[in-house]
Amino acid sequence: MNVENTVNPIRKVVTMLQKMQAKVQAEGAKKEKMFDQYMCYCKNADTTLAASISDAETKIPQVESAIKEGAARKKQLESELKAAQVSRVEAKDTIAKATALREKEAAAFAAKKSELDSNIGALSKAIPAIEKGMSGAFLQTNAASVLRQISVSADMVPADRDLLSSFLSEGTSYAPKSGEIVGILKTLKDEMDKDLADATAEENSAIEAFDSLVASKKKEIEALTKEVESKTGRIGELGVKIAQMENDLEDTQEGLAQDKKFFADLDKNCELKQTEWDAYKKMEAQELVALADTIKVLNDDDALELFKKTLPGASSFMQVTVSKGVMRHQAFAALKGHKHDPRLDLIELAMHGGKMGFDKIIKMIDGLVVELKAEQGIDNDKKSYCLSELDKAEDKKKGLELDISDLEKAIEDAEESIATFASEIKALTKGIKDLDKSVDEATATRKEEHDDYVETLAANNAAKDILAFAKNRLNKFYNPKMYVAPPKRELEFGQVGAAPPPPPEADLSYKKSGEDSNGVIAMIDLLVADIDKENQTMEVDEKDAQKDYETFMADASEKRAQDSKAITDKEGAKAETETELEASKDSKKSKTIEAMETAKYIGGLHEECDWLLKNFDARKAARSGEIDALGKAKAVLSGADYSLVQTGRSLRGSQ
Repeated sequence: MNVENTVNPIRKVVTMLQKMQAKVQAEGAKKEKMFDQYMCYCKNADTTLAASISDAETKIPQVESAIKEGAARKKQLESELKAAQVSRVEAKDTIAKATALREKEAAAFAAKKSELDSNIGALSKAIPAIEKGMSGAFLQTNAASVLRQISVSADMVPADRDLLSSFLSEGTSYAPKSGEIVGILKTLKDEMDKDLADATAEENSAIEAFDSLVASKKKEIEALTKEVESKTGRIGELGVKIAQMENDLEDTQEGLAQDKKFFADLDKNCELKQTEWDAYKKMEAQELVALADTIKVLNDDDALELFKKTLPGASSFMQVTVSKGVMRHQAFAALKGHKHDPRLDLIELAMHGGKMGFDKIIKMIDGLVVELKAEQGIDNDKKSYCLSELDKAEDKKKGLELDISDLEKAIEDAEESIATFASEIKALTKGIKDLDKSVDEATATRKEEHDDYVETLAANNAAKDILAFAKNRLNKFYNPKMYVAPPKRELEFGQVGAAPPPPPEADLSYKKSGEDSNGVIAMIDLLVADIDKENQTMEVDEKDAQKDYETFMADASEKRAQDSKAITDKEGAKAETETELEASKDSKKSKTIEAMETAKYIGGLHEECDWLLKNFDARKAARSGEIDALGKAKAVLSGADYSLVQTGRSLRGSQ
């Protein structure tokens, strides 16, 4: 094993210093370019910032005006949309009512036509039979039964009715009058033929009118539907446009504020940048001088001579070279046990050959490592793709199954809703009527309670005033110190009346009934306290009753509004439920087909991905082992193996 100095250690230091010089100069050039650009901006900022500020100040009111116009237009469109929706519901309701009426008219016509056909048929059989003298045989037929019913219900002259009834009941005894009977029957038949023709013409006219109405309303509904769709789209687009304009306004306002602030501080900022640049250039010059002086010192001939004496081994910068055979042996050892890839055999073969240099073998190792990592990357991507696609497909399938389940329930709910809307509307209407009645009753009761409260409170206060006067009058005599004199009256010209002179002294030796008066006064106090307590109770009750009444009225108003809205909503919903039902059925069919396609796609993913997912970890581990082995072999071949460096250090120690 040979040891040699491949690079002078001082030269390495000088090279590092020279690289530092180049880096400082490159950084300085970069900073200078930035400074020049900033100074250029400072020179032109007066014009550009002023223009920007002017543009923003002009733009802001324009955008604000545009936002207001857009909001007003959106509000108008929403109003028009609501009107179109209401008109569409009304048109559908008109068709429904017209259809119901048409069905009733058709049923009535069918019943009338059936009756007239039956009667005309009976008359058609009766007339020729009687004319041929076969009245006896005719009276035994079912047609005769119909004729008897006609004789009872038909609008006839009484004499004709009696004659026809007698004929139908006795038959042959009225043979001489058969001509008269035939005349009556022909008249009846003509009238019934005319009634049938009139009814048929009226029915045809009603059908034509109904068809015309339905066609007109359907065209109206179609036009309103297009209008609803158009206005809904325009409202959405306008909402997005308004949001964009609001964002633009906010950005413009923020930019204007920043421009104004920067414009105000422009001179200050430019001077600050000039100062910063001067300081930067000063420090850069000092650093470059320091580096140049250091390089000069280290490159001096005397210094180099000194370094040769003081650094003979230069152990910190020594590189150790080892024989190529040893390197090959250690590289083979590193690759041992990792021959899963045929490309490793090619690298071993190259090392055995001896003619190929280590540089080419290292390049082969590097290339193989890159390929292995690329293959692992492909596997990683494929695994991520498979897991992601399987997850998305399974989620989609579950989502479609849930959608189908929801649609089935929606179909059931729609079918039930069609049957229950009418009863709910009827119940809500009755509830509103009952609620209005309760409101009227509660209002009347509250008024009576309040009037009673006011009347009773006034009476109680009057009683308190009387009791207070009585108590004060007693105190005037029995307890003069507790007597409260009434307020003094102001005399004319604002003078206050003088107090009356005190009475002359006179001891009459009269003893007051102090104890009795105290009992009376105490009783008065109890009465006043009872009245106060009653007033307080009444006041609390009045407040509670008023509060309860106001709460009831608010709840009733809210309930009425909610029920009225519910009626409107349910009436509109009933008209749209059948359309939604058909849409749900179509959507269910589409979702079912899509779910089948998704299941088919999942099956294809499993065929494509299952093998990779099952063997992914094993393949990854094998590649990792091969990459690790190749790394060790490369380290050996490049002379960077830690054990070789340790060997070199041990050799230096033995010298």
